[in-house]
Amino acid sequence: MSIFTIVFAFLAFSGIIIAMQAVTAKPRQDLIAERLSQYRDHNLTLDEIELSLPFSERFIKPALERLGSFLTARMGKNQQIVLQNKINLAGRPYGLSVNGFEVVKVIAGIIIALVVLAFVGVLGVTALPLKGAALGVGFVLGRFLPDVWLNNKIKGRQKELRLALPNALDLLTISVEAGLGFDAAIGRLTEKFKNALSDEFAQVLNEIRLGRPRLEALDEMGRRSGVEELHTFIQALIQSEQLGVGIAKVLRIQSEEMRRRRRQRAEEQAAQAPLKMLFPMIGCIFPTLFIVLMGPAVIIIIHTFQHH
Repeated sequence: MSIFTIVFAFLAFSGIIIAMQAVTAKPRQDLIAERLSQYRDHNLTLDEIELSLPFSERFIKPALERLGSFLTARMGKNQQIVLQNKINLAGRPYGLSVNGFEVVKVIAGIIIALVVLAFVGVLGVTALPLKGAALGVGFVLGRFLPDVWLNNKIKGRQKELRLALPNALDLLTISVEAGLGFDAAIGRLTEKFKNALSDEFAQVLNEIRLGRPRLEALDEMGRRSGVEELHTFIQALIQSEQLGVGIAKVLRIQSEEMRRRRRQRAEEQAAQAPLKMLFPMIGCIFPTLFIVLMGPAVIIIIHTFQHH
């Protein structure tokens, strides 16, 4: 591999790292708040403020936003909605949007393509068609990896919501039975726990303070979480509110139901453990065991036939 190729790969990799940092930077609202607090007591012009920003904020991030808009413009409206729902299910990691996620996919594709090209060069492949095929395969694989990462984030977040739900319901039940209103109980929950479920309830509180009806905010939380247990709990709360049933009683019943479901899920996973252990045993343990047991016999048989 020539010096020019190494220098080009290094520069490309450095540029991609800077671009990824720009894509995963803080949301615009947080940046605006920081800028206002930083320049509130200074008489600076708009040009001076813009020139004082990092190069990534002045040039790289706007360019990447335009690239993301161009990429998403070629997507169907339904595809954008599906991707936005998946990002919401994952909890909007790093403040990603649909545009930002498409840019990340392109960046990941370029990185993996360069890695595959470097690996092919190390193997000594010089044919241009093979290098082109390696670049194509690496780019396609790199674009696929962010989708895998996003799906794993969704599964991890939903698992966190399921595990946190019984304890959260216990705290809500105790708070309401102690005399707190439901909104105040949710506030106590957000103060006590710091997890995905408390973040969802904190968003519900913010929406209520901004004037959104409580039942509507709760219903939206149940739908966007993608967790059946949480959605069922929210629907039970909505029905109790509409029918005038005491919310403390509903919380107590739902808390017991969530713990029963968690126990059943643990029993199901325990029942599946022997089946999941079967394939590693067949693939790893049994061959080694056969070698240890049958190895001496095979050696004896080989020596016997050699003497004959």
